[in-house]
Amino acid sequence: MNFKFLIHEGKTQNLKLGEAGFTLIELLVVLVILSLLAALVGPTLVERLKPAKRTAAQTQIEEFVAALDNYYVDVGRYPTTAEGLQALLEKPASAKKWNGPYLKKEIPLDPWGNPFVYRCPGQHGAYDLLSYGADGKEGGEGENADVTSWESNKK
Repeated sequence: MNFKFLIHEGKTQNLKLGEAGFTLIELLVVLVILSLLAALVGPTLVERLKPAKRTAAQTQIEEFVAALDNYYVDVGRYPTTAEGLQALLEKPASAKKWNGPYLKKEIPLDPWGNPFVYRCPGQHGAYDLLSYGADGKEGGEGENADVTSWESNKK
């Protein structure tokens, strides 16, 4: 006969094999319950992430806006479209009074993994700064809607 030994509070106890532990059925029941919980919570979690990405894009744009304003104060103009947002990190040849870098880190991609779009002069102000949203295309609705610097400034 096979025996296992269990040491509990300094005492050794003999247990027959199969008396302690979980059965395969018990483990399967636990896995089914965990799977059901994941199926119920998973979609809710994904839906909560969608507005979070839009908020993250707006926050990134606002940080760029602050850096662009600091650039403007020092240089007297915003970076051209050709210079792009990279002018916030590296001095362009045409910027005489550049006092950067104006960003602490490298220029990030938007929360959907696409580059931000920067145009100067802009159609909506001195410059346009935007993310095309989840679809990476201009326009769209919901999660695919553009996140822009000119709409962020209105709020």
